[in-house]
Amino acid sequence: MRQVVLDTETTGLEPEAGHRIIEIGCVELVNRRPTQQSFHRYVNPGRAVDLGALEVHGIGDEFLATQPPFQDIAEEFLDFVSGAELVIHNAGFDVAFINGELGRLELTTADIAQCCEILDTLALARRLHPGQRNSLDALAKRYQVDNSKRELHGALLDAQILAEVYLAMTGGQASLSLDGDGDRVRAQALKAEPVDRDGLRLVVPGASAEELAAHQAMLEALAAQREAPTLWERVDSEGSQ
Repeated sequence: MRQVVLDTETTGLEPEAGHRIIEIGCVELVNRRPTQQSFHRYVNPGRAVDLGALEVHGIGDEFLATQPPFQDIAEEFLDFVSGAELVIHNAGFDVAFINGELGRLELTTADIAQCCEILDTLALARRLHPGQRNSLDALAKRYQVDNSKRELHGALLDAQILAEVYLAMTGGQASLSLDGDGDRVRAQALKAEPVDRDGLRLVVPGASAEELAAHQAMLEALAAQREAPTLWERVDSEGSQ
């Protein structure tokens, strides 16, 4: 199974308000193993980055002015992700921006879901850890994934961290489908192999003569310290009647 763990950085929060993608980072997993294949591009959005977004990722207008527009990297991006399952944290955000970019172009693919399945790790984390913080930073801490290099958000670094978190979060599992609020989350499900109990025999080893003698000596020593018989002496006595 081929998966692509994806993250984006943007000029702001709402594609409907004209905000654009400025960075895309992807890392490839095949059969739950990193392949070291990645896709990473900065994109000229053709507009200014909001101050709030700049404080999150630190990618400024001057640098972005030297980068290609999305239309120049669109086909390369689609070639990398097509046919894969996209693993995205808070997928609705990234998918809305990707579709916003695709919708501006004269391409046959206007919706990323046309060429990829999508797995939302935020939806998965909320099912696994209800009522807890499930940001990428919180999950990295919970699953002991090193994110010490993450001083600012960056698409490729965040995709690499998310890949580790996802693998830790779904470790030992093979197919989990969660359909609560429309989010379809698939992970790996652990299968227990049935045990054939036919022919099995419980073996209880008996005590040796030395062990029985030591046990009897202990009972006699305890009885000597009491005026009344011990419980086990009364049981033995009643059982022999």
